[in-house]
Amino acid sequence: MRPLTIRLSAPRGFCAGVDRAIQIVEEALKKWGPPVYVRHEIVHNAHVVESLKAKGAIFVEELSECPDDRPVVFSAHGVPKSVPAEAQNRQMLFVDATCPLVSKVHVEAQKHFEAGRDILLIGHAGHPEVIGTMGQLPEGVIRLIETPEDAATINVENPENLAFVTQTTLSVDDTAEMINILRGRFPAVSAPHKEDICYATTNRQDAVKALADGADLVLVIGAENSSNSKRLVDVALRSGAKASKLIASADFVNWDWFDGVQTLGITAGASAPEILVQDLIDACREHFDIELEEVRVTDENITFKLPRVLNPEPA
Repeated sequence: MRPLTIRLSAPRGFCAGVDRAIQIVEEALKKWGPPVYVRHEIVHNAHVVESLKAKGAIFVEELSECPDDRPVVFSAHGVPKSVPAEAQNRQMLFVDATCPLVSKVHVEAQKHFEAGRDILLIGHAGHPEVIGTMGQLPEGVIRLIETPEDAATINVENPENLAFVTQTTLSVDDTAEMINILRGRFPAVSAPHKEDICYATTNRQDAVKALADGADLVLVIGAENSSNSKRLVDVALRSGAKASKLIASADFVNWDWFDGVQTLGITAGASAPEILVQDLIDACREHFDIELEEVRVTDENITFKLPRVLNPEPA
């Protein structure tokens, strides 16, 4: 077998928010027994969703699909305020698995609204996180910016009283470009005290930048609807990789991609479990003589507490 050098990105895979969201569903199943309903995919990964289905989770798109007498979990991406309000009206038992870093953006938007500021959101239309953030305030209050062109052309009523927030899973470099355009046009614009793009997104993009230069191919394990995973493909190409592909798992690899490939980069989006990375490495071993090296840019030790409702009942 011909040799293949694999550069393995670190950090990669699950972030603290994803890990917490999955734990919330698992703990809800332990506490209340199946079925537990989950509004929207808890995280954007089919492997994770299928694993939780096997344990008794039922995934739905809307609260109207849930019965009143069973627990429901809201996904890590966050939900509009109308969703928990409806659950309360129906006297449902619900657990909010929104990532705390997404909740931070919700709090920022609320504070800007209370201060009377115009609010811009940098993000991708239709993404659940964007829908959830925009749904924190009355319709039309938050306006969306998706591209540098949007940032360069959007008109605001009060440029002296303007603020922006961002989706947590964006390209760091693309977002910086849009922010610079906004600051050039509106010098008084209020920015987050600490940037909204989450630590995990930033770390995974930095790790891909470190391994991409000189890589013939970079494979990113992640779902097609995973924003942070798709950004890793973009970052790899911009950072020197000759080619980069998004795959759901090793089953989706086309081995024709490997013609002429001597150095392969592998990473995984924040919703992808490590078992999928190891499966891909094992699949490569069946075709090549592997030399494995890890490209580590930082260590992650962040954890988030579970909601109090999941604490054991006092004896």
